[in-house]
Amino acid sequence: MLKITNAEFITSAASPSQFIKSEKPIIAVCGKSNVGKSSFINMLANRKKLAKVSKDPGRTRLVNYFDFGEFILADLPGYGFARVSKQEKQKWAKLLDVFFADKSNACHVLALADIRHLPTADDRQMIDFLYYNLLPFTVIATKADKVSKAQAAKGVKDIAAEYKCGADNVIATSAQTRFGLERVLEVIEGVITRGSADD
Repeated sequence: MLKITNAEFITSAASPSQFIKSEKPIIAVCGKSNVGKSSFINMLANRKKLAKVSKDPGRTRLVNYFDFGEFILADLPGYGFARVSKQEKQKWAKLLDVFFADKSNACHVLALADIRHLPTADDRQMIDFLYYNLLPFTVIATKADKVSKAQAAKGVKDIAAEYKCGADNVIATSAQTRFGLERVLEVIEGVITRGSADD
């Protein structure tokens, strides 16, 4: 099993010219504002404050890069936050467009969705975008500690149906209890292994 012992922040990119290239596989994390992206990254890193958790959604406006040892993690700006200007939203959308259009920016995407709710139009648009760009992705259903086991199982099925993917491609997780972490690490290990086989 993949062990992450020392994750470190590398840099932030405000424009495509600042996107980093690496020999290591780059795995992107995306999701709407307040879906629990920072908490998820901190769970992966086994650190409380690697990614800043904010009570105000829409705080991440840059692509933040972290070195996780065997791979690089790219934390993408949260989308779908109502109190952000239209101009700002367009800027983020353009940044994500350019990011996903170039396969060297990410070889796999962890797409976060709140297990308690059906995906929003913004969520579905993001997944359509990944399908369109032929980018492999795994859906991370966050906040599983906030529902019962039966509700979590239903949430996974509902999200899979909305995204037209198999339920086994949706992993229920909880940053609070670290539930689902092993399955996420298995996925990441697979990405790393495939990356080294392609070299």
